Amino acid sequence: MEFGRVTPEELELANFALPPDTALTIKTLQESKNDKPLQVHVGCAKWGRKEWVGQIYPPKTKDANFLDEYVKHFDCIELNATFYNIYSPEIIAKWRDKAEKNSEFKFCPKFSQMISHIRRLKNADELTTQYYKGIMAFGDKLGPLFLQLGDNYTPKSFPDVKTYLENLPKDVPLFLEIRHKEWFSVKENSDQLFNLLRELNIGAVITDATGRRDVVHMNLPTPHTFIRFVGNGLHPTDYARVDEWVDRITQWKEMGLQSVWFFMHQHDEQYSPKLADYVVDELNKRLGLSLKRPYFLDKGELF
Repeated sequence: MEFGRVTPEELELANFALPPDTALTIKTLQESKNDKPLQVHVGCAKWGRKEWVGQIYPPKTKDANFLDEYVKHFDCIELNATFYNIYSPEIIAKWRDKAEKNSEFKFCPKFSQMISHIRRLKNADELTTQYYKGIMAFGDKLGPLFLQLGDNYTPKSFPDVKTYLENLPKDVPLFLEIRHKEWFSVKENSDQLFNLLRELNIGAVITDATGRRDVVHMNLPTPHTFIRFVGNGLHPTDYARVDEWVDRITQWKEMGLQSVWFFMHQHDEQYSPKLADYVVDELNKRLGLSLKRPYFLDKGELF
């Protein structure tokens, strides 16, 4: 992922402190009625990473078998493949079948770029129908959906966002990611959008990237959080940032948080499994969970 990438010099000067909770977040969590254990899922964005062969995938693993191996290590995936293509139910069903060996596994498919970036949410009804027809084949392996608006999608298009979101099916959880700086720099814009999400019971993606600290908005319009964490090659700050997120998630749990979806990104994806493992280990310790950690071949662990 290139979003929010900085130079080594800029990295050393970055302020990674998480902002305080917003009034919206506090209200959302205070009103949350959660008598069930916190649901926590940790994963990466893609399974097709050749860099992981010999690291967490056995040597000589073929591309066609990458998903078979991925589901042994993680319980979810931020499925970016659906951003580039709208897949048929038949292909989706094959992916679902590969995940059957992991009873906890969920796919979190990203909306097609044809809908979000090319049509820009307008005249996209037919494409949206095709997208939903495909991803519904995940069945009980379907997690929340993820709609990302591009860097150049400004608050001037709020009426289009509102119309599009209001007409989406209500039976599948959805999170929205925004990136244009004016969504965050103008309070009226952010209030308008996050209040709409709250009204529609749609979550807000929080992307933690070094060069775009404004996107770490800390707004929870629903008692669920979807965190896209962008690391810097296992720089010491990666671990410190994870620690702070674990602290905040722990606080949110006590306030009423119901679920966490934590997705690991790195500018060089060879490092994602290692830091994801640290995330899982720390969440297990702090929250008393027993999430399965990825295992690494260089540690001599067996499948």
